[in-house]
Amino acid sequence: MRLLVIIGALLGLAACSTVQTDLRLPEVPVGEIRPGMPAIDPSTAIYELPVNDTVSYQDLIESLKSVSEGLNFVNPANFPIGEHMKLRGEDAQGVKEVRSFCNLSMGTEIILDHPEFLVFAPCRIAIYEKPDSAGKLRLYLALDRPTFDLKSIKNPTERARKSAQQLETQLLEIMDRARKGDF
Repeated sequence: MRLLVIIGALLGLAACSTVQTDLRLPEVPVGEIRPGMPAIDPSTAIYELPVNDTVSYQDLIESLKSVSEGLNFVNPANFPIGEHMKLRGEDAQGVKEVRSFCNLSMGTEIILDHPEFLVFAPCRIAIYEKPDSAGKLRLYLALDRPTFDLKSIKNPTERARKSAQQLETQLLEIMDRARKGDF
């Protein structure tokens, strides 16, 4: 009899432990990458891509302009941070700049549902040089991922989630094509 009580208690505890309610919000989906791109690390806002060795800085800039315009993005501002460092007498150690990109048809839903998301707008792509694994100075592109930024918004709407994923996917495409020098 005692054994039956113990077994019943264990079964009751086991049943209670399997019934759990997950009160966490679902994760914001990440952007989709193109074949050949490194995987997205969902634990960081930064997505970094090395620029192909055959693509010059000027080719990269022209490619960013051409590809982004072709996808209905505007480039409302550029921040030549490296040039400002040089003006202050600092060695920028290569290219250091940020270019902003905006596509209001994609970002409007986020901003309408969550105006505080403006703190992250417009989307920013950094262009910089840093030593690669062999110590050679190399060009890189990096993105502040909109889906990661959306995690800072309390209770984002489904519309905002989808918009952030679409926006991120398009920005990742711009980066991938630009790093190859596509037009």
